[in-house]
Amino acid sequence: MKPLEILQTETLYRGFLGLKRYRLRHRLFAGGMSPELVRERVESYQAASVLLYDPDLDQVVLIEQFRIGALEAGEQAWLLEVIGGIIDRDETAEVVARREALEEAGCEIRELLPICRFLVSPGYTSEQIALFCGRVDASGAGGIHGLADEGEDIRVLVLPAETALAELYGGRADSTSIVIALQWLAMNRQRLRAEWCGEEGAPPESSS
Repeated sequence: MKPLEILQTETLYRGFLGLKRYRLRHRLFAGGMSPELVRERVESYQAASVLLYDPDLDQVVLIEQFRIGALEAGEQAWLLEVIGGIIDRDETAEVVARREALEEAGCEIRELLPICRFLVSPGYTSEQIALFCGRVDASGAGGIHGLADEGEDIRVLVLPAETALAELYGGRADSTSIVIALQWLAMNRQRLRAEWCGEEGAPPESSS
């Protein structure tokens, strides 16, 4: 018995995102198959996101930009985020992470570590994100970046790691990629500093 039967698919809308209606049946835990179900799904994209971290300065490079999904939040529609971009069919997630770091923050990634790949909201969308941590030199980071022909208006923020991590709890880190990335950094920060800063070990904690 197949675990899933797609009975019909119907395209309802096609734009930057798409919307499809599925008629399906799936295997039940108790045995047998479900009755016919109707589900709509936002046909989204695969993307890459990357947390930019400078282990020598113990600083995190984040960005701030307007997001339509947060419109009802008022001023909080300008979200604090990690770098990210869509993966085209002929690209790898690693290539996208490096390119977007340059376009959105003016930072060149020296080393790139995979964190995880996750489904953003599988209850209604197919969007997946490959998440990385990238080693950068944050000493010259800042300013306004983004591609004008794509309507991007991106402000770069350089924060001490402790300040960035504090945004997890009652702060501005309130979207999926940045929450996962900062939680991962909290668990792996000392290891990264030891490995990336050489055999002498990590520099002293930032007092900023």
